[in-house]
Amino acid sequence: MTAGRVAVNGVVVTELGVKVDPLVDTVTVDGRRVSVASAPVYLAFNKPAGVVTTMSDPQGRPTVAQFVPVAQNPGLFPVGRLDFDTTGLLLFTTDGEIAHRLLHPSRHVEKVYRVLCDGRASEASLQRLRDGVALDDGVTAPARVKTLRSSGATTYVEIAIREGRKRQVRRMFSKIGHPVLELHRVTFGPIAIEGIGRAAWRALTPAEVVALRRAVDMPDDGGVR
Repeated sequence: MTAGRVAVNGVVVTELGVKVDPLVDTVTVDGRRVSVASAPVYLAFNKPAGVVTTMSDPQGRPTVAQFVPVAQNPGLFPVGRLDFDTTGLLLFTTDGEIAHRLLHPSRHVEKVYRVLCDGRASEASLQRLRDGVALDDGVTAPARVKTLRSSGATTYVEIAIREGRKRQVRRMFSKIGHPVLELHRVTFGPIAIEGIGRAAWRALTPAEVVALRRAVDMPDDGGVR
């Protein structure tokens, strides 16, 4: 929707979570009418590096839209973004309400990342991430952090955050003097990337959709296909 491809009653809408009446309103995607009464779609995608999290790109770079079944699911869009060089779990849906809730700061939906950072990060440095570090847009909320392995040159860390600021994890590690070399998201709320190959996707199971809805305080009666 944020790409301006969706229109309601002939008016382009870009705000996630816009409500429509399926008995009254006409919804189109790229000019093609779609049924808004059909069951929403929920997908999990393992984003590779070198891909932008947009449905189209004026610079001609590869986009996530090239990897997911957009033609079969009009209105499909990514929930949030991953940086160009960041890999890992990216959710897609046609359900604007759940996307809005998943991204809203008040929901505090946890996201877990695996980080390869430069240098040997000490426990004292990582404790700063746990306590919250001051960025140019404010102090970060406390994070869960643990060292997975380290060498003289790099440290492999797992970090869980409940915010969604732009390039937040990268900025947090730069703040403590250990710039990110590689960044990979492994969970988004109750959904995990395990079992999804690089650049591959799968539909969420009904149980996963229920768990996702519960994570943002939505009723469990959403349809799934």
